[in-house]
Amino acid sequence: MARTSTFGRLNRLELLTAHLKSGEHLTVRGLAMDMGVSVRTLSRDIDLLREQGLPIEADRGRGGGLRLSQRWGVGRVSLTYTEAVDLLVSLAMAEQMETPLLMANLASVRRKLTASFSPDMAARVSGLKARIRVGKPASAALSDQARAPRPEVVEQLNQAFLNLQCLSISYRAVDGSLTSRVIEPHYLLLSSPILYVLAWDDLRDDARTFRCDRILSATTLEDRVFRSLPIKRFDAALEGIETM
Repeated sequence: MARTSTFGRLNRLELLTAHLKSGEHLTVRGLAMDMGVSVRTLSRDIDLLREQGLPIEADRGRGGGLRLSQRWGVGRVSLTYTEAVDLLVSLAMAEQMETPLLMANLASVRRKLTASFSPDMAARVSGLKARIRVGKPASAALSDQARAPRPEVVEQLNQAFLNLQCLSISYRAVDGSLTSRVIEPHYLLLSSPILYVLAWDDLRDDARTFRCDRILSATTLEDRVFRSLPIKRFDAALEGIETM
């Protein structure tokens, strides 16, 4: 129990630090409500962050707020493993878009992120760019239908995609039918603004293309891994992408 409590507090301190760095107007009571803790607990967390050197200033009075000292710099950014994976996938996608405006520092950022992983994971990251494709923008009709993929789905998809692990998904097809299946997420395809996953589908025993915004739930199957297939194996699946 003590370990769980300590882990929970560390996560809470990271979240509190992120709130303070946001520059938004914050109050102790409002933050306590947002984070689901008592004012007393939040006040102890603030005191602990001050002891760690974070220059938190507070205005006294009923309408008083919290803020970081204006003399404080951004400093070091701390990311969780999941956040680092999500960022790496996003960086690889941005690099594939080859937009000059975005390219200046992407390689440097990717190297710094990769350095935080184990050698085995760093090797997987090095091949990430080749597994992400950027196609033509979606038609106006498809763009109007598109929705942002669910954050919890993106988290599981990115993890399975990077680690070459199978993914159990619930998927709603274009006709509204709902199916459950296990897929191997081999490639990601951005047809702006729609993101697709090119996968081997156990249900059909064939290469298939799935719209990420139609994936209702996803669970990484950590004990089921696969080897990446060449992109040519998905040529037939890509032909009907406009109708999916």
